[in-house]
Amino acid sequence: MQPAPGGGERARAEIQFCRAPRPSRKRERERDRVANPRSCFVLFDPFLPGMEQSIEQTTEVLLCLSPGEAADLKEGINFLRNKKTGKDFILYKSKNRMRACKNVCKHQGGLFIKDIEDLDGRSVRCTKHNWRLDVSTMKNVNPPGSFCQDELVVEMDEDNGLLLLELNPPNPWDSEPRSPEHLAFGEVQITYLTHACMDLKLGDKRMVFDPWLTGPAFARGWWLLHEPPSDWLERLCQADLIYISHMHSDHLSYPTLKELAGRRPDIPIYVGNTERPVFWNLNQSGVQLTNINIVPFGIWQQVDKNLRFMILMDGVHPEMDTCIIVEYKGHKILNTVDCTRPNGGRLPEKVALMMSDFAGGASGFPMTFSGGKFTEEWKAQFIKAERKKLLNYKARLVKDLQPRIYCPFAGYFVESHPSDKYIKETNIKNDPNELNNLIKKNSDVVTWTPRPGATLDLSRMLKDPTDSKGIIEPPEGTKIYKDSWDFEPYLNILNAAVGDEIFLHSSWIKEYFTWAGFKDYNLVVRMIETDEDFSPFPGGYDYLVDFLDLSFPKERPSREHPYEELSVSPRCMATAVHLLLLQSG
Repeated sequence: MQPAPGGGERARAEIQFCRAPRPSRKRERERDRVANPRSCFVLFDPFLPGMEQSIEQTTEVLLCLSPGEAADLKEGINFLRNKKTGKDFILYKSKNRMRACKNVCKHQGGLFIKDIEDLDGRSVRCTKHNWRLDVSTMKNVNPPGSFCQDELVVEMDEDNGLLLLELNPPNPWDSEPRSPEHLAFGEVQITYLTHACMDLKLGDKRMVFDPWLTGPAFARGWWLLHEPPSDWLERLCQADLIYISHMHSDHLSYPTLKELAGRRPDIPIYVGNTERPVFWNLNQSGVQLTNINIVPFGIWQQVDKNLRFMILMDGVHPEMDTCIIVEYKGHKILNTVDCTRPNGGRLPEKVALMMSDFAGGASGFPMTFSGGKFTEEWKAQFIKAERKKLLNYKARLVKDLQPRIYCPFAGYFVESHPSDKYIKETNIKNDPNELNNLIKKNSDVVTWTPRPGATLDLSRMLKDPTDSKGIIEPPEGTKIYKDSWDFEPYLNILNAAVGDEIFLHSSWIKEYFTWAGFKDYNLVVRMIETDEDFSPFPGGYDYLVDFLDLSFPKERPSREHPYEELSVSPRCMATAVHLLLLQSG
């Protein structure tokens, strides 16, 4: 692999991707916008020997209906089940036109049922989060503009029976397949640092995932639960390459990267070719990195003769989220990171090691809501149910993929700032051991709950999971959990945003929401500026936003509409507007 050139001049490589479309001019302009003169963004050329080999698409019959069953299909929505496989489907019939999909919500795998509020007979509702799908178009109508449901092919046979077919594209990781080779003890080692950060030794190369090792994430909302090893910066500096999965600040940590850039600004960093560039805010961060490589999805990137990796997009948030497959001597490591539906649900089976998120509780909903149904009892039951759904989903995914070893990670954060005490105490996260125990009940998969500095020897664990040297725990007395956090430097930055001149002029309200661009949705929100304890701020802003036409009325409109009141501290709103000013300026 040739690293991107560094130095003072910005380097660009405009390459026709092998088996991938050339980026649009809009995408290239966006990349130009985020690149600064001292940063290097390279569109990486993925061509490898053997890529010209073709892999055939396959077709799978998911459901067969007899001529009589096909004739009994009613106009509108039909819920169908394959009794042999237990799989459910939805078929929409309108005269002689039919559309079909799996009865699995693309958001988080919920089951669709009849939407009793739909008078036109075209919509179904997900039992998990009440998302609504118009099956006549296969588009989600609530939330609007999210994504389309994957369609199945509907075919009539010569006897007027009906078939539901799924066209399966070739798996990109099957391109130029390699058989697993012998691994010496110690040849492949995976060391957990903290949260989603793993340090991989792969032969004589080192690769690091998502380094968040200092400072907060999401303004001051999240802080590290685990104390990272004291040599974390040296480990980063020794890496041959770093993979950053997406732009969220618990994965793209500018405080961490600032420390790294001070020592090694030219370290090769690899990100997927997402619509929302991972490093969109690099200019404003002040971090000087000179070797950022943007690679296309689904194509092997060769590091050396034994090591390669492939970045894949998320099926629910392809504009932002990615996951990765790392292969060394034919042994695959799958890291799905935060993807809701990694690669649209198509993933390699029986990999050597799989790791994924597990904790839940990332959004803060519904703990930040009050009034109406949002009683403490309702919120506690909701959190409990959501945690259980996530545990079952992750356990089912592991059971389906059957990795040799599974590791829950990317969930070790805590709301440690005193202002977030209520969130910390009520927004309970999943326990990784609870997930691992659930996995063990349903499969023979070996599980690993990592601790900071613990190292897994892949060769030993694949040969004998009971080998006492397969997992080396940190030395006795090592500090595992953080008990203090340095709030002040980061809070000073946030507090400075409150003093921006724009807040002296009420026009910032319209400018901010116009910039956000969310409209054509029947929702009215009242924004109330509060102090850190959510009591009304003396002389603070108090206004209405009507998202149907993006207006700012003095009173609520007379039409029927959903209504919410948001209590917002000036620091939170100031941070959002401050980012707007940086981006536009």
